[in-house]
Amino acid sequence: MIKLAFLVKRIEGMSREEFIEYHRNTHAPLFASIPEAKLVRKYVISHPIAAPGFPEPEYDTLTEIYFDTWADYESYFGSENYKTKVHLDEYNFMVQGNYLVFPSEERIIINN
Repeated sequence: MIKLAFLVKRIEGMSREEFIEYHRNTHAPLFASIPEAKLVRKYVISHPIAAPGFPEPEYDTLTEIYFDTWADYESYFGSENYKTKVHLDEYNFMVQGNYLVFPSEERIIINN
């Protein structure tokens, strides 16, 4: 299984709380609503929490998207629905071009 982990920043002028609200309640449901979402094995969004002793986070979300194959990835992100609905919505809350992505194959070591 292929896992893509994205570290993303919010747009200027948007508070962290507004970003989280938008990501959870607008963008994530939109991402999951298009027919091509059936190709997504797992979609997880994580947002920073206060953590004494840790530095202030540089990014506002860790988004993890899992696919069975690269063909599924290409079908989702290459679809007209993604391009005309989901991708366009990203401009409403996330900085474009200033993110990190880490494609990987996940191996679970402990899963209690």
